[in-house]
Amino acid sequence: MMLPQARMATGASGTWVLYVLTAAPFLEWPVYDSGRTAPMPTRDERAQALAALGYTIEDGAEWEWNATRHSPAAAHLWAAIAIRPITAAVIGGGEA
Repeated sequence: MMLPQARMATGASGTWVLYVLTAAPFLEWPVYDSGRTAPMPTRDERAQALAALGYTIEDGAEWEWNATRHSPAAAHLWAAIAIRPITAAVIGGGEA
């Protein structure tokens, strides 16, 4: 997937976090913490979170789900989707 890209995973606190990968340093990536561990944010909630961060899902894009296993820990679930900025000023995490 090309940048920008949205990903959702459980953060260090165990809550679901949606973040946007951009060309900016990772500490500057837009982030939205759902503030909850369950249930997982719905598609609509994820779209609303992206809109709050200034992004929308690319036409026709679907969430791609993955699981990684870090033995002996449980599998870590995460998802990714292609997105685009709502306005050109969001590209790269800063003003254009």
